[in-house]
Order: sequence, then structure tokens, then C-alpha cells
Amino acid sequence: MQRTFFVFRTSEKERFTMKTLMLGNEAVARGLYEAGCAVVSSYPGTPSTEITEAAAKYPEIYAEWAPNEKVAMETAFGASLAGKRSFCGMKHVGLNVAADPLFTIAYTGVNAGMIIGVADDAGMHSSQNEQDSRHYAKAAKLPMLEPADSAEGLAFAKAAYELSERFDTPVLLKMCTRVSHSQSVVETGERVEPAPVPYEKKAAKYIMMPGNAKQRHPVVEQRTQDLIAYAETTTLNRVEEGTDHKIGIITSSTSYQYVKEVCGDKYPVLKLGMIWPLPEQKIRDFAASVDLLTVVEELDGFIEEHCRNLGLALAGKDYFSPIGELSQNLVAEKLGVVPDAGKALDEHIPPRPPVMCAGCPHRGLFYTLNKLKLTVLGDIGCYTLGAVAPLSAIDSTICMGASVSGLHGFLKASGGEMDSRTVAVIGDSTFMHSGITGLVNIAYNESNATVIILDNSITGMTGHQQNPTTGFNLKGDPCTKIDLESLCRAVGIRRVRVVDPYDLGECESVIKEELAAPEASVIISRRPCALLKYVKHKAPLTVDTSKCVGCKACMRIGCPAISVRDGKAGVDVTLCVGCGVCQQLCKFDALQAPREV
Repeated sequence: MQRTFFVFRTSEKERFTMKTLMLGNEAVARGLYEAGCAVVSSYPGTPSTEITEAAAKYPEIYAEWAPNEKVAMETAFGASLAGKRSFCGMKHVGLNVAADPLFTIAYTGVNAGMIIGVADDAGMHSSQNEQDSRHYAKAAKLPMLEPADSAEGLAFAKAAYELSERFDTPVLLKMCTRVSHSQSVVETGERVEPAPVPYEKKAAKYIMMPGNAKQRHPVVEQRTQDLIAYAETTTLNRVEEGTDHKIGIITSSTSYQYVKEVCGDKYPVLKLGMIWPLPEQKIRDFAASVDLLTVVEELDGFIEEHCRNLGLALAGKDYFSPIGELSQNLVAEKLGVVPDAGKALDEHIPPRPPVMCAGCPHRGLFYTLNKLKLTVLGDIGCYTLGAVAPLSAIDSTICMGASVSGLHGFLKASGGEMDSRTVAVIGDSTFMHSGITGLVNIAYNESNATVIILDNSITGMTGHQQNPTTGFNLKGDPCTKIDLESLCRAVGIRRVRVVDPYDLGECESVIKEELAAPEASVIISRRPCALLKYVKHKAPLTVDTSKCVGCKACMRIGCPAISVRDGKAGVDVTLCVGCGVCQQLCKFDALQAPREV
């Protein structure tokens, strides 16, 4: 959330500006606003989500959640084509989904400015891989800016639009978890809305059939050369002098913050804000001014590779691992500097693995899948936690939509032997993102597949964003609601069932029936997320200790509200929502709902 601090008057224009603390993501959204961005289309993905949520608070910006990142990027391109500045945002794995339009709009260029925001997740705090998005900039031959704090997030967003329009190119703006989700001081300004750029029909520029694309490729190569020349002189890349030239450090993003915390002004630093294309002569000159050139960067040796291609000797990934995040202590250790701060806590902190919330509607469904000993192809969402003990009900998780497509391939390869023992699970938002086409494939190529859509009426994992099945848009306004049952039938699935995941008996009987059916089927497990504000919960359960025999059957669902002490079950009334799933496991009627007075 934005924190307002103090206001001061500028001397030259006599108008008020403001200094405030902002998250990096909020600062980027502010930069979009001040630069006159008109259209924002994104798909939520940590750590990028708040950029779009913050942008939606500005009434001058049209903001939306798209079904997936590919659609978001194509929407942003369409807005640019119409002459308005646009933005699309996603996390690093979302850029994989949007790679198809990415590589082609690199050829077409833009009409009005267009920014593609991507947030990497070094350390995999909420991601299935540790991908380095800088490679996309190099592969697609697009410029990429990389802020190191919130102030740069705002400034770089504005600079990216200028760069986009000056060089006729989409611009990648790369964030990371630490910059996205940390706060620092920014100075806000006024919105300057540029005049719309008139749309002109330019078939050779925008219609990428082979004949036209061949003519655009040389344009892209020349643009890269022009951008390299720009990188040599832009203030986005700056040298910060130091007192000791024994070591010179090239760095960027959050790694720059670690270096400055550890070293201060001791060593000269080449701080790169434009991470692609990289300057050449500027790096050579910097290297010549120090005894030992060192590159400090997270994940891959991207800057290091560029420097080595320039023929420079340096220290880099031979000291700094390509795995996980860096830290102040790690940078200090590798540079041989004694840090002033950054001590580890003395006491042992117990681990807190992620777990489904108390009352999570997915819990009963996964308990049933585990009980039936089924092979379960999983997907991306809160329900991925169904893989964790004691539920242990998921066999694979790859990417959004992979459960549905993977199930089809698994069954085809198994020759019918696994049809009655294998299912796919996918969330409502994820189904809209990438599951539909997999279900079309199941219907079209006729595998005897059972797909379970876990409909919790929200996009839960990334913080309760709306999606096409909820009936509300990004701003919370009522909108078209996609009917999952009708959609599944429309693509050719004749058997569509709806179950309440709190009812273990119903879940088990329906799953058995659909697995036994000689055709494809969809089961919709429907109950709202327990954390939604409008959900009215029942009173917490209590334990009759005289009836509890300590069998621990209630522990098999892994509910954080249930524990066992001194051989008896206990319920944390601050967590329990009275869902009743545990009651169905207790053969001794020890778990009871409070009596109505």
C-alpha cells in the first residue's frame, strides 16, 4: 500500500509534488500513469500482480485481467496499434506463454509506446522454476530496462515509453521479487498524456507474412545497433566512482543494492539499468580502469557472457552461484568484505511449509483422490498443495494447462489400462488460462479422460483476483460470467458433473462413476475459497475428549486447525470454519458442531 509522507513545492514550476514510500510494483504503476498509459492488460502472477492492481486505481487507465499472458500481450499491442500507450504485465513463466506474439511484435514495432512488464522470482518463492527473463530480451532482440528500486521503477517506466516510441519497439521492463515487493522513496509527478498517435494502414509493417517479415528483419538488426549506441551514453547506465580500483563491479537490479550495502563507495561500480542491449565501449573503458573486473548478478551469467565475448577477463559465476538469490552476506563473503550488518538470527526458526488453509474446499477432494489411490496430474494454483503430505495426491505439476493435455497423452500411451485410475485437476482460473484447449483435444481425439475442475470462485494463489468465471472484472464491476458447465459441453464433453468438495461421500461416488464411464467427462468441484469475505462460515467444531480415542483419523486431511496433544485431538477455534470434513472421518463422533441455543 502506498504511504504518503510530505509535500514540497518545486521552485521552477511552482506546483506541488510528493515524496512517498511505494512498493516497486506500485511505483511502476505510478510511472505508467504519469507517462500517460491508457490500456493495461495482464494476467496475475507473483511477483508482478500488484503493478496491474495499482494501475487499475487510476481512473484514466483502462485496466483488465486477461485470460492468459498471450492474450494480455496481444491486447496491449492492439492498444498500441490504435495509438495509445499500453502495458501488459506477467511473471517470468507467463512470458513463456506470451512468447509467440513477443517475437513477432519485435519485428512489427509499435505505433504508440508499449511496455511488457516481467517479474522474475529468483529463489522460487512462488514459482516452479528459476528462469532468467533477460534471455528473452536477447533472443527477441528487444530492449530491456531493469530497475533497482522503486524510484527507478517509476522513472524507468516513463523512460521505457520514450525508448519505445523513439526506436519503434516494445520495451521489456524487468522486475524481480525483491524490487517488486520492497518499499523505497519515490517522488511522484503529474500525468502527462501524449496525443494519440493516428493509426495508419501499413501492411508491410504490421502484416507479418513471410515476404513482409523478411523486409522487417534488417530493420530489427539496425535497431539493435542503434540501441547499442544509445546504451553507451544513456544515463540508465552509469559509473559510480570508488576510492579503491583494485576491484571494479558491474551489476544491476537488486544485486546492485547488495553491492552498495556491502561496499559503499569503496569500489567503482558500473550500474546497468538498460540490461539489453548492453554497451560495449563503456564496459571496456570501465574494465580498463580497474585491476579486477567482477560481475555480480543473480541467476545466469548474462552480463558476464557479454563481457567475456568482448574478450575481458573477469570474476563472475565462478564465485557467485547461478542458483537462488544473492544476499548482502553472500556478496560480502565473495568480495572479501566484512559486512556492517546482516547477522543471522541465533535462535532456530522452525520451517513453515505452505499448507492449504483451514476450510479450503480443495482438501476434501484431494483426500478422496488419495483414498482412491489414483494417479493425479496436477496444475498450477493453490491446489498444487495437494501434493504435500498427508494428502500426497498429485503426481506431476508442470505449467498452467499441462494437467489436462498431459492426462490425454498419459491415457493414449497407456492404451486404456490407466483410464479408470487417472484424473487431471485444474483450477477455474487456470482452466480459462490454458485448460480449455487441452479439453478440446480430449474431446476431439477421444481419450477416456476424467478432468476435475476445482472451482473456488476466484484466482486464489495470487491473492483473490477475478477471472472470467467469477462474474466480476478487475475493478469489481459485474460482467459476463463464463458458465463452466456449458463451456465444457460446448467443446464436446457430454458428461459434466458438479460436486461439493465438503461432501466426501458425494466426491467419492461421483469420481468412481465418471472413471467407470466409457467416455470423457468433467467433474466440477465447486465451493468458494474459504478466505473470500462474502463466505459465511459455520461455528468452529469442538472435541468431545471423552469420545476421542486418539486414532488420528482427523489428521489425515492435513487441516492446520486440527492438532493432537496428550493423545487427544484439539481444534483451534481461531482457524476452524466448521466445514465438517474432519467430522466425516471420525468414527467415534468426537468432533462436534456446537449446539444451537
